[in-house]
Formats: sequence, C-alpha cells, structure tokens
Amino acid sequence: MTYNSTINSLTNKLAKINSLQIAEHKILAKYASFKIGGPADLFLTPENITAVRKILPLIAESKLPYFVLGKGSNLIISDLGYRGIIIYTGKLNNYQIKENSIIAETGLELKDIAEIAYQNSLTGLEFAGGIPGSLGGALYMNAGAYGGEMKDVIQSAELVDETGEAQNLKLQQLKLSYRNSLLQQQEKNWLAVKVTLQLKTGKKTAIKTKMEDLQQRRWSKQPLEFPSAGSIFKRPAGYYTGPLIEKAGLKGFQIGGAQVSKKHAGFIINTGSATAADVINLINKIKQEVYKISGVQLEIEPRLLGEF
Repeated sequence: MTYNSTINSLTNKLAKINSLQIAEHKILAKYASFKIGGPADLFLTPENITAVRKILPLIAESKLPYFVLGKGSNLIISDLGYRGIIIYTGKLNNYQIKENSIIAETGLELKDIAEIAYQNSLTGLEFAGGIPGSLGGALYMNAGAYGGEMKDVIQSAELVDETGEAQNLKLQQLKLSYRNSLLQQQEKNWLAVKVTLQLKTGKKTAIKTKMEDLQQRRWSKQPLEFPSAGSIFKRPAGYYTGPLIEKAGLKGFQIGGAQVSKKHAGFIINTGSATAADVINLINKIKQEVYKISGVQLEIEPRLLGEF
C-alpha cells in the first residue's frame, strides 16, 4: 500500500470517530509560537480524551508517523511541513480542583493554569505564569523558569498508550529532569492527556505580586514582542548562553528574517519573514562562532519537526 493510500484508508476509519476534527494539508505556522512551518498531511483535533483513546490504535496500526502538538512554543517546524499526522491537543482543556490539587487536561495553556491557581489561592505555580505553551508541552520538556520546574508541582499524569489504554504514572515514573522526561526517552509514543498538580494554599495578594514580578522581569529581559521558540539553546554547564553569544559578536546578527535578539542574545526571533531555513542557518552560525571563541558546544533546546 502506498503512503497516500494508507493516509486515505486511515482517514476513512478516523471519520467514524465522534468528537474528532480532521483536516488535510493544514499549514502549521499558525500553531507554532515561531509562526513558521509548512503543511501537515493530516491534522487531527480530538475534542475529548475518549477520542484520543480511539485514534491512537488506528494510527499505530497504520504505522504512519505522528506528532503531538500543543501550543508549539518550543518547536521549529520545517518549511516543507510534516509528512505524517499531527494530533493537536488544543481542545483538551478541561480541569477540576480537588482541595490543593488542579487536575488539568494537557491542552490547557500553562499561563491559564497559573491564573486558575491564583484565583483559587493556590501557590507553587507562579513561575509558570509567563511560560508559553501547553501543559502537555511543559510535562514533555519539564519546563521551568526562575528557580521553579514542573517536577516541583506535578504529582502524577495520565497517558494514553498506542493500544488506547490509559496509563497512570506517578511523579517518579515520569523521570523528569532538566528539559527532559519519560515522554522523550521511550520508544513508544504515549500521549499525555491529564496532569495532577499538587499545590499549597497561599494568600492571593502574595501569589499575584510574585506573578506580576516574574512577568515584569520576563518582559524587561526577553523579546516577547516577537515570535520565537523561547531560549534557543540549553544552558551549558557553568555558562549562560546569552553572554556567550554576545561575546561571539552575534547580538543582533541576522540571516534572512531570523535575528539574534538585540534584547536577549539567547533568543532567535522571527522579524516577520523568517523561514525555518533562516533559523537553522542562524543556529549553525551561532554554534560555530561560540565554539571558536569559547570551546563550548551549544545544544539546541527546541524540537525540530519535519525535514531539514
């Protein structure tokens, strides 16, 4: 069976599932914080967890590649798009509060969950208020900022395996470490659908003050007014990437529409017309120049999706 006939056969089977939106050749740029990316062959939007549990076995049976997309905030998508299936989690946005816990579906944005915590006088998630991205992406990357990480507040997570069965994993089983998790390490693709966050009771005024302080610090130091994928490199041991890149004389350096931010050299921004090729060429230039002057080998932080 050819690739196209496999896609067509799978689409026919998926069409029978309730609460599932199906689209072909959808441009991915608008689903990524970098505002870059070509089309996906098949774009699936499950509207609830039941739909997720039904689609994963069909995709596994088809043996077609797939990728789970949340807010696309730590991602560089190829100009050629993605030859395979995108599962978009944006409609998985329900949550409930039980005492000091928030049980949230993974399509919810991190900033919205931080706001929910504040509204319910729950502290511990203030660091996440300005991190772009979905809860699922934050789990996948063990997102963190200003001394806090997701592993500090995650109690457990519900994942769906390729047979459609739910797997409930405790914090230790999720293997959260610096920008890493079980979801990155395993061979099988499991899809996180729900996360339980364990917080503490706090004073709303103190929570709000801390959130506002961190947000002000972000806006003053980071180029949040431009599309980007966040910090473009992982922090090397004993160094900060921004000063290394500045020392290499690359602050403000530009290739095509991609520019090393003049505000924070640890960010590459899309000035309006950047392609994925521009970004990758700029990343390679930075890595070469930083290595020349410091001997430090920078490692890219965002994931790459598609062919480069």
